[in-house]
Amino acid sequence: MGSADQVEQIVLFDGVCNLCNSSVNFIIDRDPKARFKFAALQSEKGQELLSQILRTNESSFDSIVLISNNSVYIKSSAALRIARHLNGLWPILYSFMIIPKPLRDFVYDFIAKNRYKWFGKSDVCRIPTPDLQSRFIE
Repeated sequence: MGSADQVEQIVLFDGVCNLCNSSVNFIIDRDPKARFKFAALQSEKGQELLSQILRTNESSFDSIVLISNNSVYIKSSAALRIARHLNGLWPILYSFMIIPKPLRDFVYDFIAKNRYKWFGKSDVCRIPTPDLQSRFIE
């Protein structure tokens, strides 16, 4: 296998959350090497991966999840690790990893708790356009 930059990484996201869908678009636009693949938490593949990761059938899990090189990251750790691999100045955000995880996750949880109220919610999961289909796993 190549360098860590070439490792395919899977992002599991809330497929009915408008903020989460906008975040997926944001990542895609700043990931020209197509390093990240995506699956909605609510999708069959998302649920399958989640059950493998959590070793449970917890279908209500709603944090962003990053699966990278046989490691799993959630909440702020996932978001910051994703930012580290994006084009532009976004990798600078990775420096926030020095902040203790409970404090980072407190901020993450506050935003997550209010995301539907602030950004809205869709009735159905995102369906990728044909040109983005290869970025989503099924």
